[in-house]
Amino acid sequence: MKRVVITGMGVISPLGNDVNTFWNRLVSGESGISSINTLDTSRLKTKIAGMVRDLDAEGRWGKKEARRLDRFTQFALAAAEQALEQSRLQLDKANRERLGVYVGSGIGGIHTLIDQVNVMNERGPGRVSPSLVPMMISNAAAAQISIRLGALGPSLSPVTACSIGNTSIGEAFFAIKNDEADIIFAGGSEAAITELSLASFGNAQALSTRNGEPARASRPFDIDRDGFVMSEGAGILVLESLESAVLRNAPILCEVIGYGASSDAHHMVASHPEGKGAYAAMNNALRKANIAAVEVDVISAHATSTQVGDRSEVLAIKKLFGDHAGKVPVTANKSMLGHMLGAAGGAEAIALVESLRKGIIPPTINADNPDPECDLDIVREGARKASLNVGLSNSFGFGGHNSAIVLKKYE
Repeated sequence: MKRVVITGMGVISPLGNDVNTFWNRLVSGESGISSINTLDTSRLKTKIAGMVRDLDAEGRWGKKEARRLDRFTQFALAAAEQALEQSRLQLDKANRERLGVYVGSGIGGIHTLIDQVNVMNERGPGRVSPSLVPMMISNAAAAQISIRLGALGPSLSPVTACSIGNTSIGEAFFAIKNDEADIIFAGGSEAAITELSLASFGNAQALSTRNGEPARASRPFDIDRDGFVMSEGAGILVLESLESAVLRNAPILCEVIGYGASSDAHHMVASHPEGKGAYAAMNNALRKANIAAVEVDVISAHATSTQVGDRSEVLAIKKLFGDHAGKVPVTANKSMLGHMLGAAGGAEAIALVESLRKGIIPPTINADNPDPECDLDIVREGARKASLNVGLSNSFGFGGHNSAIVLKKYE
């Protein structure tokens, strides 16, 4: 069984379109949530989101090529390009048959779908673009990355809702560990901020309606939380066998040592109230990592800022960690990022890598009045310096999909 390390990372997010900017703003406790100015929100209950700004797709790929890529694929490609650069992988020297791509999306090309539905309704079926399907399907991001890398190895596009990022990283970890590939680009991408999406989530009463205070709307573990804030972006990491990374003198950022997955088998949109699935995923991840709960130095919580979801995750952590639960620092990146849906796990994994490398835990902002039922060591006072060796990152999704990854400082 091979050891698996991370050698490159790339992020597109409401807090910046490169890892350094993203990390610095995260540590500073800045919010990436703002009023939506990219569409008409007059008919919507929720008028705020975490939006990606300043991504010049036409400047990167040219006008013609950019128009052939849905927004979520643009995000994924931009993040993958960053990860490739940091990894120092020379594609012309790589064994392409051992190079894979595991990148998923929960909703896929919804912008393209809506645009083309409007075209058909207004101009007829004969004017619908033949590119609709290859732009819309959820595996488009993985496919486009594979094409550009010339990656002939395993390609996978998991659809496990908001746990996609962790699922992709975890399955890539298993593939490399079991010698099915040497290098895999893994993560998730999402671009679902549309009137339709906001209307649906809003009517389900899942979204925060704190429209007058966008920066204070996402408030995990706070007693006054009123729902999650939809966000967009991509997080892509390069996973690689330690043997391959050492052989080519690649920058080794962190080690992946565990992954666990589970299902709530409970409800399509509500977390199991006792956190049974979340517990199982974390427990499986620690078991695969062959470590005890007391060895975990920091938890990156899923913590979307919903009443039931946050409490159920806390219950799961308490069950797994027992008397040690209150001694492990917990951070919630979504307090600043919002919920990037299928991209959340990838972006939050990148933040955890940086935490382990730099010994800093980003804060959980807006948890001004902690929920008494969420009585863990929530990092609320600002970024916290700590000696960190092992980190656990949770991602849970609609349908009861749960995934957890364990990362370790590389030595």
